[in-house]
Amino acid sequence: ALGVIGHLWLAKVSGDERTDLGLVSCRVVTTSGVNYIVDAFQNLTELENMKYHAIGTGTGAESISNTSLGTELTSQYSTANTRVTGTLGEQSGNANVFESTATITVSAAVAITEHGIFSTPGSGSGVLLDRSMFAAVNLASGESLQATYSLTFPAGG
Repeated sequence: ALGVIGHLWLAKVSGDERTDLGLVSCRVVTTSGVNYIVDAFQNLTELENMKYHAIGTGTGAESISNTSLGTELTSQYSTANTRVTGTLGEQSGNANVFESTATITVSAAVAITEHGIFSTPGSGSGVLLDRSMFAAVNLASGESLQATYSLTFPAGG
């Protein structure tokens, strides 16, 4: 049987220059994220809250048991301690794929190695849907990561 599958695409933005980093991670939807989806079916929580993009510098391996990033940014977000709200939709031409996109700007030099989708905007809080690890992306103050996260729900499983 096929399960839900998460994918993360990134691009680095520095001034007018955009560098496409492509698909950087896939397949680590967390147990707490799946539990959140089941709770949403029961109207115990709102699924559309799963839209906040977090980034960090942690290096520990991804795991379905993750409930947070390894080392999430705090004061380095352009608005300190506040994750960026993603724009929600479905992947163009594919109604089975939920998508959230965001541009995350930093206010300090950081080497980003992880990304997560959360249910709340405050760093260090909320439910983690998916944690993605990737090779370090070095950002200077004022630079951004454009993140596109997709969650595919295959039919027929």
